[in-house]
Amino acid sequence: MTVATVVPQQSRRGTLGRLLVVDDDPDVRRVLVRMLGDEGYSASEAESGAEVTAALRSSAPELILLDLMLAGEDGFDVLTGIRRTSDVPVIILSAKMNESDRVLGLRLGADDYVVKPFSGPELAARVASVLRRYAHSPTTPAVLEFGDLAIDTTAREVHLFGRLIETTLKEFDLLAFLASSPRQVFSREQLLDHVWGSSSAWQDDGTVTEHIRRIRQKLRATDTRDRWIRTVRGVGYRFEP
Repeated sequence: MTVATVVPQQSRRGTLGRLLVVDDDPDVRRVLVRMLGDEGYSASEAESGAEVTAALRSSAPELILLDLMLAGEDGFDVLTGIRRTSDVPVIILSAKMNESDRVLGLRLGADDYVVKPFSGPELAARVASVLRRYAHSPTTPAVLEFGDLAIDTTAREVHLFGRLIETTLKEFDLLAFLASSPRQVFSREQLLDHVWGSSSAWQDDGTVTEHIRRIRQKLRATDTRDRWIRTVRGVGYRFEP
């Protein structure tokens, strides 16, 4: 992976976070890395989906800035690949202005969509806002047990019939939040607020729907009865103990 890290001057606020800039144009990457460095962030570069995967394993970026038009790759496919294994915040940077592209990006799991061109201060403000929302992950203080299902909030593990169910960060947070208030119905907007620290004004509530689908799919692989999360039509979801 090509890595170019800009260390902010000490007179600024210091390094505010580790970012990954994904673009197939080296000149664009260089400008963005320097722009973000001037705003107080430490940024590295990637030019392909494969390099993004490598960066997630090696450098653990706290936020990814993803261009949609990569050479030989669809940025939406790269985003889908990221979401298979990680809940790292993603901001799409794109010259595509169509509403359909923005909606698709948000539904696939992006946290924000910024249309080019943009200024350094605007981009920094967007990055800060997304990082701030992700800093508020809800936790519950105990092991939650419901017969065959155990949710260990300390180890952040889910066991069903004694079998470990692999979950991503936000899948676990969502399941643990619902399970901490059995039978209470939460709207998608409430779940965005409590689990993502976000709102439908910033993030598409289809994110909640997709995470619920993934959780159900993983639980069904061990328990085909699909009995833990109920959809309350026209309202939202509840955990069924």
